[in-house]
Amino acid sequence: MENLQLFLVDAPAWLWNLVLFGLAVAVGLLFKLIMIPVIRWKAVDDGRYSLFRSAVRHLNKVINVFLPILFLNALKPFMRLSPRWAGVVDQVIEILFMVCFAIIVIRIIRIAEDNVNHRFDYHAADNLKARKIRTQTQFIRKLLVVLVVVVTLATVLLTFESMQKIGAGLLTGVGLGGIIIGFAAQKSLGNLLAGFQIAFTQPIRIDDVLVVEGEWGKIEEITLTYVVLNIWDKRRLILPIQYFIERPFQNWTRTSAEILGTVFIHTDFTVSVDVVRDELTRLLTGHELWDGQVNVVHVTDVKEQTMEIRALMSCRNSGEAWELRCYVREKLIAFLQERYPQSLSRTRVELVEH
Repeated sequence: MENLQLFLVDAPAWLWNLVLFGLAVAVGLLFKLIMIPVIRWKAVDDGRYSLFRSAVRHLNKVINVFLPILFLNALKPFMRLSPRWAGVVDQVIEILFMVCFAIIVIRIIRIAEDNVNHRFDYHAADNLKARKIRTQTQFIRKLLVVLVVVVTLATVLLTFESMQKIGAGLLTGVGLGGIIIGFAAQKSLGNLLAGFQIAFTQPIRIDDVLVVEGEWGKIEEITLTYVVLNIWDKRRLILPIQYFIERPFQNWTRTSAEILGTVFIHTDFTVSVDVVRDELTRLLTGHELWDGQVNVVHVTDVKEQTMEIRALMSCRNSGEAWELRCYVREKLIAFLQERYPQSLSRTRVELVEH
């Protein structure tokens, strides 16, 4: 006990401060270790959504840093610091608090986004409203994160006296500087404004099926400046967000995912259209990909040697329509080959004897 008292009185300032720093870290981590059994019990992943589990997942790492800084701030009055170093330590702790607070705010935004995504699941069959909400939520989250980062960076810089002088100097030249920055950032600002327009007017949404630049795919991500299209063969098409304001494109799921599938077959004039119509009905009836709404066969064109027959069928979404079209096309050709081979398109040569 006496040795401890002697250490408390006679220890060098740097060693004493180092001990207090280690004590703050240890107390912070110990406090978290005490809470771990409760957290683990509450955060057991049972396959269902939990707001508490989402909060633990997002805040776990930042709390590891925040708690030691909190206890270090509480022990700061007991440190043996010169006035100069006391100011430095105060500033460092203040900056660390700002950064931790910014990270916590960003994590809370992610928790809120998780909650919204749980309430509006876009994996459901009728997901139009969910895709609307998710698109807006994603854009708002990214915008808020950018604002938090910018505000935090500005606040940190204002803690340095030299940075305040630089800021005052920049404000003096704001006229010319504003014009230069305006021209330099014109394209970026245009994309940002386009992002606002897309988020709230929603010509496109997350998981929409688009045909852009001759490519078919689903929207995988919408950022503040660009859109990622997941093409059917797993390639990614990256497009500036302003593209969807200035140029035409096809959106197959704008109001609903339902779509009509078409199959074209060119046959000889001897084919019976009624037979093809009956066969299409037989193929579609009871098929899991057909939604039971549209089942139509028409002769849509006649050329010198063939006629064009169009089979029209309805599906719940474009992916199922593609599969059903391939199935119907294959089965109709096989049917004509087996039952009416003479009706298939062919070129005839007639020899006339003189």
